[in-house]
Formats: sequence, structure tokens, C-alpha cells
Amino acid sequence: MSRQENSDRLGVLKTYKLYIDGKFPRTESGRYFKLKAADGKILANVCQGSRKDVRDAVTAARTAFAKWSRQTAYLRGQILYRVAEMLEGRRLQFTEELVEQGVTRDKAIAEVSESIDTLVYYAGWSDKYPQIFSAVNPVASSHFNFSMPEPTGVVCVLAPELPSLLGLVRAIAPVIIGGNTAVVLVSSKQPLSGITFGEVLHTSDLPSGVVNLVSGFRDELIKTMASHMDVNAILLCAEKDRVGDSVVVQEQAIENLKRVSVWKDIEANPYRIMEFQEIKTTWHPVGA
Repeated sequence: MSRQENSDRLGVLKTYKLYIDGKFPRTESGRYFKLKAADGKILANVCQGSRKDVRDAVTAARTAFAKWSRQTAYLRGQILYRVAEMLEGRRLQFTEELVEQGVTRDKAIAEVSESIDTLVYYAGWSDKYPQIFSAVNPVASSHFNFSMPEPTGVVCVLAPELPSLLGLVRAIAPVIIGGNTAVVLVSSKQPLSGITFGEVLHTSDLPSGVVNLVSGFRDELIKTMASHMDVNAILLCAEKDRVGDSVVVQEQAIENLKRVSVWKDIEANPYRIMEFQEIKTTWHPVGA
């Protein structure tokens, strides 16, 4: 005899937490907001991250940077490919979450597929971009002179609001494949995919602290991310209805001369990796 679902039952809403230092803490502020579907149905509770959460995430990213930046390009590529494998295995879940947040099913399927392909794309570039962007320089002395890219450090990322999953992946992948660590503010319009992506990272081989995901609102957190003195670079994915964000970031970032990148699109290419690299030039004497 089959049991019927009680239509009067009160469902247990999932609370989407933050992802910091390989853990899933609630925001220290105790705040959250209710994410609603277009029909008014409450989908989930989402932690509203605070400035303290951002500072904790930067601390975790800085600690992780020392080890992550020393990993071989081959290993970083293998780990990013593993993230793609884990996302592939959960494509149905991500598709349903996007649909629940208002994306049409066809677009949701395409977005998840493009996100997986993006991870594979950047995994393939992991051991190739140093060869392409390094150089042996001609000098008028008896020296061997060469330049090579090295990671910048801790990068804060203000991910696009839409597309929430693909935008997040295309912002994170070029940052971490180059040996940087990241603190990311996910989409506030469609936050579910961003925080669930933390579960994918957690179950892959990515070390704790390399990627830290914070949910919340850009108006509250943008200045903290841009002005933090232990952040080396910031990536702003520009929104057409928020033209003043780039001015705020530039003004706050000047205090420690952090690098600022403003993306008006999220197209994938190897030059995105180089936006978060420093060029080290070495001189070595040759001859007798």
C-alpha cells in the first residue's frame, strides 16, 4: 500500500551557507534572505554575508596561496579537470536549480554544459600559457635574460549577476588556474548555483581556501573587497545597470595599488589568465 504525500506538510527549506576555507559556515552576522521564485514561492534561505565574512575569506585565501601557487601547472590543470568531472555528475541538479530561479530549461541545460566546457578549456591551458607568454629577451650584455608569468596573489571577484553559474565559472577558472586564490561574491539574483558550486569544489581535489564563496549584496560588500589591504587584485564583472561600480572599485583599490580588471563580457580566452599574473624577469650571466 503506497503512502500519499501530505499536502499540508510544511517543507524544510534548505539554507544555503557560505563556503570559506573548505567549510560551509553560516554568516557571522546571522542574517539571511529568502529567495523567491517568479510566482512568489520561497525557494530557499540564503546567508547574507557580511564584511567580517569577506575578511575571513581573505585570510583563508592568503593562507592557501603559499601552497597553491607552488603547485605544478600540470597538477592545477588536473584539479580543474576534476572539478569539471564533479559538475558533470551533478548537471541535473544544477539545471533544476537554474530552472527554479527563472531560467528556461533549454537555456539552463546550455548554461551547465558551457560551464563544464569552460573548466575543461582552462584546465587545458594550465601548462601552456606560461610557454606562450614567457620570453627570452635580447640584451646587449653577456647575460641570459628571460621573463615568465607568476601569480599575483589573492584576487577578489565580483561575479556577474547573470548568467549566474556560467559567469561564476568563467570568472573563477582563469584566476585559479594561474596559481591565484579567490574570494568571490556570487550572484544575489540567482545565488543557489553559486553556493552549490561550493559543494562541487569541496568534493573535488581543490585545496581548502583556494576558492571562497560569499553570498550577499554588492552594495554592502564592494568597498570591503576593493579596499582590503591584503588583496592583490580585484575582478569586477560589470553590470549595465550598475555603471558606478567601476568608479567605486578604482577609488578603493588605489590605497594599496591593487590591480583592477573590469570585464564587460565573460568570454573565455587565455588572456584572461594573464590579467592576474605578474611578469618576473631574470638575468643570468653567461660566458667566461
